[in-house]
Amino acid sequence: MTENEGFMKEAIRQAKKAEKLNEVPIGCVIVYDGKIIARGYNRRNTDKSTLAHAEIIAIKRASKVIKDWRLEDCTLYVTLEPCQMCAGAIVQARIPKVVIGTMNSKAGCAGSVINVLQMKEFNHQVDICKGVLADECKEMMQNFFRNLREKKKMENY
Repeated sequence: MTENEGFMKEAIRQAKKAEKLNEVPIGCVIVYDGKIIARGYNRRNTDKSTLAHAEIIAIKRASKVIKDWRLEDCTLYVTLEPCQMCAGAIVQARIPKVVIGTMNSKAGCAGSVINVLQMKEFNHQVDICKGVLADECKEMMQNFFRNLREKKKMENY
């Protein structure tokens, strides 16, 4: 197992915490100096907050650990390609590298819909590594939404 895979496994564990709360299973970890310093998972419905995305939660926690809003020596691992809000936060936090499990063709902002992370117009661009444990991350998302559709179907009977 590579280092990227090991950290993505922990992001997947975080995503499964979200799933237990009936949240979309998205997980994130932030690594500094070879160690995980922050974890986050999707909690939008639980917290009743648009801002409660895995990446935002992890960035806030990492900033407290580092004692700075700049996370210039960190790597962010996330199970699903970041949305526009999270991609913007990653750029603002000056995170140099993002490792993505699976892409999001409907709302991804690291290359699928738009690439906020690498816009030359911004003063910071992010290195992107895509597809780390992609099948596992994709399957987790597909299973969640399949189960959600089945549950809604049963409720309508």
